[in-house]
Formats: sequence, C-alpha cells, structure tokens
Amino acid sequence: MKFNWGTGVIIGFGSFMTFILFFVFLVQSNSKYDNELVADDYYKQESKVQGDIESQTLSNALKTKLKIEKTAEGLQIVFPADIDYKKITGIISLYRPSNQKLDFETKISLSNPIMLIPNHKLVSGLWEISINWKVDEVTYLNKETVYF
Repeated sequence: MKFNWGTGVIIGFGSFMTFILFFVFLVQSNSKYDNELVADDYYKQESKVQGDIESQTLSNALKTKLKIEKTAEGLQIVFPADIDYKKITGIISLYRPSNQKLDFETKISLSNPIMLIPNHKLVSGLWEISINWKVDEVTYLNKETVYF
C-alpha cells in the first residue's frame, strides 16, 4: 500500500472522529456529568408563565419589597412589614442549577415577618430562589438568584 497525502488526510479524519466519539461516550456514561433538566415538570411550569408575570408585577408594585438576605445563621427572608404576616401563606422553592438533587421546597410558616432557612439545608454555591406567596387571595411571586 502506498502512503500519500490522501491516505494521511483519511487517517487524520478517522483519528479525529475516534477522539471525539471517545469523549462523547465518556461524558454520557459517567454519572459525574449528569445531563438532566432543571425541573422534571418543565413544560407544565412553562404553561404558567403569564400568571407568574402578573404575580411578579404585583410584587414589584408593593410599597415595601420582600428582601432576601444572607446571615450567619442562613438565608433570611424578610416579608413586607405593612402586610399582616399571619395572613401570609405559600411555598419557597430553592433550585440549584448545577445539581437537581439539592433542590427543595419549604412551606411558609411565620411567627414574625422573618423566615429563616438554616445553613445546614444550604450547600454553598448558586441558588435560584422562588417565593410564591399569597395574602387575601392575592398571589405574589419573587424570584432571585443568590450565591450562598
């Protein structure tokens, strides 16, 4: 067999394709590189977008805004002082974009206008926080990204 530039090009392309396919197989078979959606019910959540926009608009129109603060004890959520905290109900959802296994939700239960999510529930890193709360049949939504 004669080795010329055409044979070299074919061997080069073949080697490159083998190299790429090896890494594709390596990433797909290794559980360390988990390829998952951020949420299991992604399409269901997508259908509620207009309601979320209206809830966020109502939340932004409040005189006193909801605040999310990092403290030594954990993540502190301060609800508006001009709203009776006893009437507040809802859910706080914490999403970890890098690892779905760390996502969790907690119900809002208040004995004062401040709710604390303790440090032991949070791993350091980027968190997307969604607070869906209701007062007297009016729904509010606050979304924020926090690096904890």
